[in-house]
Amino acid sequence: MGEGRPQTLVHLDVEGGVATITLDSPHNRNALSARLRAELSESLGNALADEHVRVIVLTHRGPVFCAGMDLKESRGSTPPEEGSPGLPAILEALWTSPKPVLARLAGPARAGGLGLVAACDIAVASDTIDLAFPEVRLGVVPALISVTVLPRMLPRAAHELFLTGEAFDAHRAVEVGLLNAAVPHAELDDEVRRYTALLLRGAPEALAATKEVLRTPPTGSVGEQLAAMGEVSTRHFSSPEGQEGLRAFAERRRPEWVPPDNA
Repeated sequence: MGEGRPQTLVHLDVEGGVATITLDSPHNRNALSARLRAELSESLGNALADEHVRVIVLTHRGPVFCAGMDLKESRGSTPPEEGSPGLPAILEALWTSPKPVLARLAGPARAGGLGLVAACDIAVASDTIDLAFPEVRLGVVPALISVTVLPRMLPRAAHELFLTGEAFDAHRAVEVGLLNAAVPHAELDDEVRRYTALLLRGAPEALAATKEVLRTPPTGSVGEQLAAMGEVSTRHFSSPEGQEGLRAFAERRRPEWVPPDNA
């Protein structure tokens, strides 16, 4: 890194079909500063555009996953999103990503950091961490993050934790639907690798379509819903990807999209 050049706050590394995006701003607990948001948005865009990337992992360096918005930048009447990629755009990119996104938490998360976690498809954490929605204690509202958090959480728990701001542990987060798994810290990376290996076995187009079904369930009568989902099913059964999967099953071999070391 050249003299005077600012440190990179977000790193993107791609290996074996997995893009790892690492928040690296430990001096402010990986808070969502304007520069971190800009770099995170850029890294997400690059990972989504890379045809070799099949799965995205969002993780961090330092003792904290993400402390939420940078409060020093948030003082005053101007919204902190002004003039830089806003949190809404980042949450939308994570939520609508056609590629599965997994959050890895080795440290605590607060406020907007939990919005990021909820926007990911799968979230795995060390069982030693804690989480919180402290907004009301600061005189603000967890409004933006509610868009991604509320679909994940049990309603009663959301009311309790949003309104009290009380910290809760990783096991409680699993119970209320905010995390998929809380494991001993020494086993965290193994659990992340287990999930990424499972996701790499899924066909890319099928995963993207399945994510769309999960995001936007059909509306209308039961008959209309079945008809809409029938069209999706038929389209993917007859697609080149679907036909390859069926042939591979019949021939007892791995489909062509599964990496050789993940068969």
